[in-house]
Amino acid sequence: MHNRLKRLIVEFPRHRNIDALLITDDVNIKYLTGFLAKESWLVVTSQRAFYITDFRYLHEAKEGLKGNVLVKQHTQCLSAALFELVKRQKVKRLGFDEQAISVACLKKLKSFCPRRTRLIATNGLVESLREIKEQGEIDIIRECLKIHAKVLGFLKKVVKVGISERQILLYLEGFIKKYRVRFSFDPIIASGPNSAYPHAQVSDRILKNNEPILIDIGIDIKGYKSDLTRNFFLGKMSPHYIKVLEATKLAQQEAIKLVKPGINVAELDGLARKVLRRFGLAKYFGHSLGHGVGLEIHENPRLSVKSQAFLEAGMIVTVEPGVYIPGQFGVRVEDMVLVTKEGCEVLSGNYD
Repeated sequence: MHNRLKRLIVEFPRHRNIDALLITDDVNIKYLTGFLAKESWLVVTSQRAFYITDFRYLHEAKEGLKGNVLVKQHTQCLSAALFELVKRQKVKRLGFDEQAISVACLKKLKSFCPRRTRLIATNGLVESLREIKEQGEIDIIRECLKIHAKVLGFLKKVVKVGISERQILLYLEGFIKKYRVRFSFDPIIASGPNSAYPHAQVSDRILKNNEPILIDIGIDIKGYKSDLTRNFFLGKMSPHYIKVLEATKLAQQEAIKLVKPGINVAELDGLARKVLRRFGLAKYFGHSLGHGVGLEIHENPRLSVKSQAFLEAGMIVTVEPGVYIPGQFGVRVEDMVLVTKEGCEVLSGNYD
């Protein structure tokens, strides 16, 4: 059995003493098995794992899972096949991730569930395992960042007066094709006042002199993501922009200095806001300080003042304070940070 499956099974007694877990989320299935799931479910018992799929994906699954997971074909519906399996495996307490199942799906599960089996709501069992990255995962994310460095070098040549945001995107799409990678999310390319929108949509706006351009992009390799934001400026920076940029950089630097195992993420978020408050800018920082990154662009832990999570060695998070002044401009400084046993490593530190 895959080591990740074994680690998951160890958690069963701690989560309402379940004796099996239903996984419906495609990303979680990929994490546990290494196989990209499609309209299929994974059931993990204390002894082995079962992949329930239909004819369309049957042979692909058998080849991809290579005997590590038993592949079961269903001919009626997933719920019926699930509980046929549950009965044969004598599962009494079947856990499911309540955040990954719709109300309609849960209703259907209950209608098929045999009397001797209880459905037990759980939350984030697989996601909690995903928070701590293995060395292989870290290596892939480093590869994403190497491509990212090439992209940033390319952008320095492309970003100029007279080009549109959409043209920059088209150039970027063409550039990454030769590396056979893809974006991990729709890029944010925001010029002038558009940069004041944290998740601005790419527009046909033409870049002008003496204005900023905020570019937030990520690279995807084998499902793993990178996520960096960089700020460009055409012409001469105003004193106001320089003040905001330097304050944002300082907020990030001070927060990163605190990154180490055992630190409460709320403390990091709070410190960044404290720095911005000194410059009268905290009111323009409306999102959390950062988030975990891995198979999804936004994972736990969330670096929020509202969170009670603590950092652990092996986590990879973004640290991205931002200041967004409506009608003027926005600045966001975002890097990816690996929590190490001694402290942290800024993975994107050499890719300015």
